[in-house]
Amino acid sequence: MERCQSNAARILTALYSVQKVYYPLLAAVGVPANLVTIVILSRGKCGLSKCVTCYLVAMAAADLLVVILDLILRHIPIVYWLQFLFLWKVPLCNIHAVLLYAATDCSVWFTVTFTFDRLVAICCQKLRTKYCTTKTASLVLGTVTVVFCLKNILWHFLYTSKYLLMNYPWFCLVASNSLFSQVWVIIETLHYILTPGVPFVLILLLNALTIRFILFASRARRSLRGQSSGDSPRDTEMESRRKSITLLLVISGNFILLWAVLLIYSLWNRMWYLGHRSRRIHEFIREMGFMLQLLSCCTNTFIYSVTQTKFREQLKNLVKYPFNVIIQLIK
Repeated sequence: MERCQSNAARILTALYSVQKVYYPLLAAVGVPANLVTIVILSRGKCGLSKCVTCYLVAMAAADLLVVILDLILRHIPIVYWLQFLFLWKVPLCNIHAVLLYAATDCSVWFTVTFTFDRLVAICCQKLRTKYCTTKTASLVLGTVTVVFCLKNILWHFLYTSKYLLMNYPWFCLVASNSLFSQVWVIIETLHYILTPGVPFVLILLLNALTIRFILFASRARRSLRGQSSGDSPRDTEMESRRKSITLLLVISGNFILLWAVLLIYSLWNRMWYLGHRSRRIHEFIREMGFMLQLLSCCTNTFIYSVTQTKFREQLKNLVKYPFNVIIQLIK
């Protein structure tokens, strides 16, 4: 047991050292990547419908807020805490917590709403024309934003205004009347069940239904055309569906893989506080969870670049633009 604890402590120390490089590097990539994504998608030249574009822009905006509020204003000051002791003098941690958790909830649930929208678009042809519109997307995204902003106001009363500067899931000093309260522990447990526990289940279920429909529709179309899959001519409808499902599955899979570690740690830890005294997971698992979760907010730009040809072309044009301007000025 002592040997295992010693090994775990060494891993934790090594992770702290890695984070001092990893977090600033991730911030340097995440902020411009999400900004570029918002700019490119907003121009509407990626061959995506306005409805899909609306969801993807919202996801990029939420990810950008998470990078700023969680990575830059929380984790980087924590790993460099000796250089950032001035945060003790900034009585804003409870407000920071409300904004951070609201942005994180929106980032996760925007992925769920996008997944549901693609299910409707692919599987429900009659409902598609009414639901898959820019107006509906804006209404859904706006409702999700308002709901989770209201839900996370509760953190304002559970936390004090002072920073703890410790890398726990809670990073503010907890109000004395809440620290050992079962109500507080239950609220935190429900928070982690709602985000990202429920989204995990919903995304897996919605994707399973979408894939099942596509496989069934693909077999039916081949049967109606009287051809096998090996020698059938180009089917533009099925190609369009395959591109849509590829984008959906990569985004959903990226979310599930990068959030899984933090979800397991958070729920296991909360169950321990609720009285289920099973063996606790070591803290280095939590640190790995934070690192992977924050990475999930910086990867969608690369996903779009790999899966969407037109997005990749627009990204190349955007990168070349400053150099073209300089060349024109020189000439």
